Amino acid sequence: MNSVNSTSVIKNIAYDLGFQFCGISKAAFLEDEAVRLEKWLSTSKNGKMAYMENHFDMRLDPRLLVPGAKSVVSLLYNYYPEKKQREDSFNVSKYAYGTDYHFVLKEKLKLFLDLIRIEIGEVAGRVFVDSAPVMDKVWAKKSGLGWVGKHSNLIHPKNGSFFFIAELIIDLDLEADGPIKDYCGTCTRCIDACPTDAIVEPYVVDGSKCISYLTIELKDEILPNEFSGKMKDWIFGCDICQDVCPWNRFSTPNNDPLFSPNNLLLDYTKNDWKDLTDELFSNLFKNSAVKRTKKNGLMRNINFIQNKS
Repeated sequence: MNSVNSTSVIKNIAYDLGFQFCGISKAAFLEDEAVRLEKWLSTSKNGKMAYMENHFDMRLDPRLLVPGAKSVVSLLYNYYPEKKQREDSFNVSKYAYGTDYHFVLKEKLKLFLDLIRIEIGEVAGRVFVDSAPVMDKVWAKKSGLGWVGKHSNLIHPKNGSFFFIAELIIDLDLEADGPIKDYCGTCTRCIDACPTDAIVEPYVVDGSKCISYLTIELKDEILPNEFSGKMKDWIFGCDICQDVCPWNRFSTPNNDPLFSPNNLLLDYTKNDWKDLTDELFSNLFKNSAVKRTKKNGLMRNINFIQNKS
């Protein structure tokens, strides 16, 4: 099977599995990103996420992750919810409303690779969903699935930015897609709306100031006092920069029942959150990404907001 036919087969399988968009780029060293990543790390914009400093070379060259790799297949999976939390609640990022995406997408990706092998033959490769040193937004951009906005999230011109990104890195020659234009223009809504000033310049986010980092990645017992009164009721993640982005007027609800929000979560008020027990936490966030921060982490975030607001 030639590269054109193989490319068509792979994209058709992707769409059959429910991925909304699929793009392909050649597996190669990310020369431009090397400079940006080194500068970002050298100025400590990764905060206490020390793991970001590991495997520097692997982050920039997929052939070090998959020997003999020739193509990176990038995929977008919509998680935008039909219903959202009530306004008098503490906020959880929309990506965490349903089942942890790591579980859902990893199974889809394994099936994807199996189906490729059935249709095309022996193909060596690995699947990735936010679980290895892969610069997923960069590869998605290179494959034409959107542009990286000033808030550093990938934006698709027809469906916005509420997507999970996943990859297959395989040793198969495929027809590469090219990048598309950046359509952010002069808009600065995401920069203006960020309450912690985490977007320090267009396209550069200081991770150590990001509410998502503070509420999830930072494991300190108490959040830094400099963010007093700036958390805007977010206790797990943050969607502010995406919510204000004009391109997300094109977002459409996902149709995957695994990402359907727990009705109890949608109905929770701030008073309900304060009475969260271990048992309720386990039931409310069964198989959820929120388990990453544990109940103690959520309560730390809630107490910080209440005491500093």
